[in-house]
Amino acid sequence: MAVMALSPEEARVLACLIEKEATVPDSYPLTLNALRLACNQTSSRHPVVSYEDRTVEAALMSLKSIGLVRFVHPSHGGRTIRYRHTADERWRLEDNELAVLASLALRGPQTVGELRAHTGRLLHADGSITEEALDTLAARSPEPFAVRLERQPGGRGPRWAHLLGGEVDEHSLEPPAAAFAPPTPAPTAPPGADDRDLADEVDDLRRRLERLETLLGVTDDEERAELP
Repeated sequence: MAVMALSPEEARVLACLIEKEATVPDSYPLTLNALRLACNQTSSRHPVVSYEDRTVEAALMSLKSIGLVRFVHPSHGGRTIRYRHTADERWRLEDNELAVLASLALRGPQTVGELRAHTGRLLHADGSITEEALDTLAARSPEPFAVRLERQPGGRGPRWAHLLGGEVDEHSLEPPAAAFAPPTPAPTAPPGADDRDLADEVDDLRRRLERLETLLGVTDDEERAELP
């Protein structure tokens, strides 16, 4: 499988530019200081980082060299260079796809429900748009942008992760503290909890199948005609 091979710093910088373009358009393109602060936010970030200016500058230079960032030089009388992403042009991604990709890069693996909430902040997008974006990102060839992870024991459903840095190791995506936390008894799930989780997963798969049938032009009559 071909991969993006961005470093964690490059992925964080790029995702921050995508996020801030949607959430603070009046301040976009961003100055170096604003971009560093966006990278180092402690809310809505996993993992939390503490980049210095030179770390952000190095990531910007690298992203510029591969056509993902553009430097906006100050006009007459200005003194500050600003930075904008060109991922939409370089990768030919729609706004909803960029929003989902940025959310995965900034917050780590998420379920569809979590992505709905986070991308809604960026685009006021509904759930179906989020799912369509995930399917598009995962189907890109030869370089998929996202992958669906297996549901973990006790999890609320399958999660999705970005592939900007290459293939993912699911075990490495857990919060670092989890590796050192003492074992705790598994909580007793309320009656019917597993059934609800399974129903949500089946419903998710059914919606994706219906979208695929629509894209292929398959109708119920055609399916019945093919039955023996």
